[in-house]
Amino acid sequence: MTYMQLVTVHLATIIPAIFLGAYLLSQSKGTGKHRAIGKLYMSLMVITAGVTLFMPAYVGPQLFNHFGIIHILSFVVFFSVGRALYAARQGDIKTHRKNMVGLYVGGILVAGVFTLSPGRLIHGWLFG
Repeated sequence: MTYMQLVTVHLATIIPAIFLGAYLLSQSKGTGKHRAIGKLYMSLMVITAGVTLFMPAYVGPQLFNHFGIIHILSFVVFFSVGRALYAARQGDIKTHRKNMVGLYVGGILVAGVFTLSPGRLIHGWLFG
């Protein structure tokens, strides 16, 4: 896939995840609806994190001429989703909640701030 195709897939997964995550954080927990939307949200986050691993970093230092500091967030997403899912299945709601809030804050809000940094594609589109 080209870089722009990867960007398209990334945006197609992260934009709905932004809204689904906000909805999940603001609504009643433990319902069938929460579980169903939560599975969709987690799936979108895993797909978007996976896609970003194929997108080279063009800003800041690189490892292996590809990975940048922002790629750490992709691995944080994988860990958080796995841990949150496991915790929910074990009935450990406190750990589930902690990982899901962290996933939203780190995987979406912090990454979004990085996206708006000068030299990044979305920054160029918005302010360019």
